[in-house]
Amino acid sequence: MRVLGVDPGLTRCGVGVVEGAPGRPLRMAGVGVVRTPADAEIGQRLLLVEQGLESWLDEHRPDLVAVERVFAQHNVRTVMGTAQASAVAMLCATRRGIPVTLHTPSEVKAAVTGSGRADKTQVTAMVQRLLRLDAPPKPADAADALALAICHIWRGGATNRLQAAVQAARTSPLTAASLKGTSPVKGTVR
Repeated sequence: MRVLGVDPGLTRCGVGVVEGAPGRPLRMAGVGVVRTPADAEIGQRLLLVEQGLESWLDEHRPDLVAVERVFAQHNVRTVMGTAQASAVAMLCATRRGIPVTLHTPSEVKAAVTGSGRADKTQVTAMVQRLLRLDAPPKPADAADALALAICHIWRGGATNRLQAAVQAARTSPLTAASLKGTSPVKGTVR
């Protein structure tokens, strides 16, 4: 599986591509940052984020895009920019028919380090170790994007299988209601 991780941001939008499967060695296929000038108009900045992400999608052709779920912060302006960049990432992937999954920061930290309260230094060190990189990926936005991709490869597959099983159970003709009144031994009506 090839996953494009996106750490959304208006000034720096981290991107990282990881290939692998649960229980197998992971490989980094690319890492970087889509940057926009802080003094540009918001529409222009969002367009630059879109163009940068489209370029990454063209070059790496991921099977899935994992985006960090935006959470409330005290700085509303930062949250708005992050949410807008996140929406652009989801739109770019969805336009191409690529599934999108959202992961919370604590979920990503827990998947990569074992602790949902790990700091950026710990996350970066584990990303470097897991991907067998000679140096830590920089800036932190790029390391976070790789962590998102790793998180999805390790956790997303199981989550997707559970969601599929729940959906299959909901649509299956063999539900608890349809079994009501049947004998568990012979399957005959009592």
